[in-house]
Amino acid sequence: MKKTAIIDYGLGNLRSVIRGLEKAGANAVITADAAEIAAADALVLPGVGAFREGMDQLGPLKETVIAASRNVPLLGICLGMQMLMETSEEHGIHRGLGLVPGCVKRFPHGSGMKVPHMGWNSLEIRNADHPLFAGLRQNEYVYFVHSFYADTTPEFTLTTTQYICPFASTVANRNVFGVQFHPEKSGAAGLRLLRNFVGMV
Repeated sequence: MKKTAIIDYGLGNLRSVIRGLEKAGANAVITADAAEIAAADALVLPGVGAFREGMDQLGPLKETVIAASRNVPLLGICLGMQMLMETSEEHGIHRGLGLVPGCVKRFPHGSGMKVPHMGWNSLEIRNADHPLFAGLRQNEYVYFVHSFYADTTPEFTLTTTQYICPFASTVANRNVFGVQFHPEKSGAAGLRLLRNFVGMV
């Protein structure tokens, strides 16, 4: 059976992610082993916390992830999605994995709305034919917790969400995907998305 490697670099809600993937039908394993990551049929990069810490913690696994992503599907979740981008403005300018063009920015001040963006919000699907969103309706609600967002161009944006400003809530570049929300905490819609990802493997 094909194997999905959940990359363990010390930051991430790994237990809930593996439960969600297993429920979606994946043969999933949590691993920090470069050889196991390189041999996997799909990769998931979860994460919570700050961008710089995430990239520092990923450390020697960066090149393994970049190389593996050329051949197998990769899904970044929350901080993991942000780490797919080229740069982040969180606590200075920091380089990401560069797998999706764009920059991670902080929500603008002065709106009167709370940061972090926390709770349920809807997805405006920009590419309804994409296999990641098969069976999902327009404006499905999913669960977010974040203070920064990915700023990219329409060609790499699968969904947008409105909070203070419109932002890319799902990004894609070939077989690399990122979701700003937590599919493992997003009920039936999140499970469907994970099933769709597993179906690409």
